[in-house]
Amino acid sequence: MKIHSEISVSEVMLTAKRFPIVGQFTILKEVLEIMNEKKLGIACVIDESNKLVGILTDGDVRRLLLNNQKPISALFMEDAINIAYKSPTTVKESDTLTTAVSLMENNSIWDLPVIDENSQVVGLL
Repeated sequence: MKIHSEISVSEVMLTAKRFPIVGQFTILKEVLEIMNEKKLGIACVIDESNKLVGILTDGDVRRLLLNNQKPISALFMEDAINIAYKSPTTVKESDTLTTAVSLMENNSIWDLPVIDENSQVVGLL
């Protein structure tokens, strides 16, 4: 049996088909529908080159609702990139599980996008 320091992120991550990935100009209402369908509280936001440009979480939406005076119907029409956190912590698919867990602990995060050498989203921890 492998120990954490030998297990690669690619061996344990959710693959891209199993979690929400949305374009940067997808409206919030659609993002929420996709998140609900996939039963995850996070969506990775990508640009036209499929590179990760941000993440959007349930917590981001909650903070948006609490701190914004726009009607909810107007917020639903916002582009994902306008709401997304644009500097997410990421891990490479070739990194070890130990590295990934350490990043998650040190940054107090539950979700960690996995990217390839071209910064394209390939998975999620």
